[in-house]
Amino acid sequence: MNGIIAECDEVSKLYGTFAALRKVSVGFERGRCYLVLGENGAGKSTLLRTLAGLLKPSYGKVKMFGPDGQPEDPMAARERIGYMSHATMLYDEFTGVENLEYFAKLYRGRDCVPPAEALRSVGLDPTLARTVGQYSQGMKQRASLARVLISRPELLLLDEPFSNMDIQSAHQMLRLLETFRTEHRTILLTTHQRELAEPLADFVLTLQAGAVKSLEEGPYARYGAAGLEARLTTAGAAR
Repeated sequence: MNGIIAECDEVSKLYGTFAALRKVSVGFERGRCYLVLGENGAGKSTLLRTLAGLLKPSYGKVKMFGPDGQPEDPMAARERIGYMSHATMLYDEFTGVENLEYFAKLYRGRDCVPPAEALRSVGLDPTLARTVGQYSQGMKQRASLARVLISRPELLLLDEPFSNMDIQSAHQMLRLLETFRTEHRTILLTTHQRELAEPLADFVLTLQAGAVKSLEEGPYARYGAAGLEARLTTAGAAR
């Protein structure tokens, strides 16, 4: 057992009479990767936004980073959380480096990854003079991930991170995330591309109508990094 880094205790999120989350109780272990699946409207994005401290539960409680001492609520723990949403949150008129320099300044007193290093880690050239507004959609996704990684978060929440990416870029991101998780950090990611992301997952959490349908062991728990690399190599050879 790696220790619980985040926990939902009977968490519900209501919008009027609609329940986006229904009594969700689940704990997330440090250093593990969780693939969150479900149909549109199942509550995947709502769960990630709640863990990120962007939404407050209507009922129930979210506890963060309990093994390090007194559990924190998500609002108090934001600097230790990296959240990547459907929107890149980047400024189109800035270059990649300029964007990351700006966001790094928001984390006062935190040991941030140098912007150039963060961009290189996701396969982008930090010397590129082009503004983000001129990036392809795949480049924007990678720059958005660099923005999330710059604060060295302990918990990484990724909502559809492979959206608009070509398969080569997606495989590069999977290898990067595998490195991230081996540093005893925790990843939760949602995607409609289950076959692509599943080899990275220790656990597969499936939501249905806002409730937990199942929590099952994933391929990474059985086959580890070798299994992930074998799957990526096979997929690359098949192209």
